[in-house]
Amino acid sequence: MSINNFKQVLLKLYPLHQHTKYAIHTTAACLKAQAGRYRISPKKDFPLTYEMANPPHQIAHRKSWNSWNTSSVQGGLRTSETAVEDVFIRRFMTGTWHGLFVSEIIIKRQHNMIRIAGIVRQSISPRKMYFLIGYTEELLSFWLQCPTKLELQTIADRRDVIFKYI
Repeated sequence: MSINNFKQVLLKLYPLHQHTKYAIHTTAACLKAQAGRYRISPKKDFPLTYEMANPPHQIAHRKSWNSWNTSSVQGGLRTSETAVEDVFIRRFMTGTWHGLFVSEIIIKRQHNMIRIAGIVRQSISPRKMYFLIGYTEELLSFWLQCPTKLELQTIADRRDVIFKYI
């Protein structure tokens, strides 16, 4: 079968008008990175902390990682378990300290110890604050089977951590 005969057979089986309604649409490559960036509000009244104000490509230059561990290096052990534990710790902390954290929760792992750092508001009494610290340290130490320590800084008002408005 020659190529001309093959074309004629194809045109009989699939008429040309059926193929003309389908087309490939292409656009120019847009090198816009949108992830991790905040939109400018119309009134420029959206508050950003220092962590939020820096774009993702500034990690390790102007801002730091939110989880410090060595399990993600080549040959590191417990990579997936560490990631799952970090998500669990962050969810537990935001649930237990509901509405009190005004910064990101930073998790630092050193040897067998987990240190959790962050900035909280002084909206509850010191007695409740000390109870929550002990409660959180005890439960996380029991669940994660390693010593856990909270390193918290307190501020009087949420506006004290605002870096800029966009």
